[in-house]
This record gives sequence, structure tokens and C-alpha cells, in this order.
Amino acid sequence: MSQSLARALQILTSLGEGDRTLDQLAGELNVHKTTVLRLLRTMEADRFVRRDDSHRYRLGSRLFALADVAREQYVVREVAAPHLRELNQKTGQTVHLAAWENGEVVYVDKLDSVRSVRMYSQVGVPAALHCTAVGKVLLAAQPRRLQEAMLASLDYHSYTPNTITDADRLRTELATTKERGWAQDKAEHEAFINCIGAPLKDRTGRVVGAVSLSVPDVLLNYDQVLELLPDLLATAAAITTDYN
Repeated sequence: MSQSLARALQILTSLGEGDRTLDQLAGELNVHKTTVLRLLRTMEADRFVRRDDSHRYRLGSRLFALADVAREQYVVREVAAPHLRELNQKTGQTVHLAAWENGEVVYVDKLDSVRSVRMYSQVGVPAALHCTAVGKVLLAAQPRRLQEAMLASLDYHSYTPNTITDADRLRTELATTKERGWAQDKAEHEAFINCIGAPLKDRTGRVVGAVSLSVPDVLLNYDQVLELLPDLLATAAAITTDYN
């Protein structure tokens, strides 16, 4: 990747976290302001970024259109949408749809809980492979050689006291996930939130996505979340049928 492209992508990533001044962006990239300004002017001309009246930079309108196109390219998202809404309305809980993309698991759709509790997950943002239900489902579906390479390269960040932090434990968890056909996140990624996930398959049996239910334990404890497993599996089966 060229240095200029890498810097431009870093600028977009920074602006995705919030607006920035020229000085702030130069500090984050560790380059002179004139270098950043040159990139910003090019990106501003194509509407990838915009500058407001207080001379702070924000993401531009061009990205809205690109985001919509990218999201709609996920055929599984279109097929899954009505089933996700039905699951969300039936259970009242947060529903996620995720897909495998270049060695990452990315959220491609999310329906928030009807309750006031909100999760930190966002559409377009990668999910942790070692401690989310969708991450485990999709990692478990990868070919053995790729799976082993991923197990060796993960940093196993500990998000909560329940997070799996070594390859051997995760390998065992993935084998269990594949055998029983669903995954769990027992307050492993966010404290006090339990999650269950299931695979979506094409006609050849290849896993093309994962759907999950996430529930704060102030609403339901883990055993009560497991009582929702039939609804989750039925939704996954319905999406798989329609996808094919």
C-alpha cells in the first residue's frame, strides 16, 4: 500500500471516531501539517471529507453513498432483513448479522433491543473473533489451515474476566461450536451481556454469515438466554432457506 493511501485511510478512520482539526490529524499521523492538508484538500474535492465553519474536518457525504452500496452488496443482508426484524420483535433483544471479510468478522446489520439498553457494536465494525458469538461461528467455519493461522495470530485481548485468552481454549470452543451448530458469548466481550449465535449457509453447506441474539443479564440470565435458542436457530434456518 502506498504511503499516501495509507495516510488517507488513517484520516478516514480518525474522522470516523469524531471530528478533528488539522493539527490533531497531523499529530495522529505524525507528519507535517502541509502533508495532511494536501491529502485533505484532495479528499474534500471528492467529498470524502468536509470542513465545517470552525475549521474542523468531518466525514463527507460521498461516504454515505459508498456505505449504502457496500452494505447492499451483502446479498445475505437483504435476504436476512425480514427474518431479523421478526426475531427482534419476537424476543425484544438486540439482533446482529455478521459476515466474514478478509480475515475479519464484520457486523453488516444490527437491530437494537426494544429496551433502553444499548450495545457498543456498530455496523461496519469488526467483531472480536475470540469472544463474540458471531466471531466464533464464522471462525469455526473456516478451513483448518486458515483457522490455525488465525488462532496463532490473535492477540486474545481480555475484555472481561470471562474472555478466552489462549489458543487451546479457543480451539476447543470452536470445535464445540461447529459440532452443536451454535456459539455462545457468556459475558466474554461485554461484561453482563450474554450472546448466542448461529450460522447461515448456502446450498453447498458453506457458512455465509452468522446471526446472533445479545441480552444484558439485567433482563435475562444466561439460562434464560438459552431458552431463546430455538427462536435463533429457526431464524437461521429460515434465512438459509431463503438464501438458497
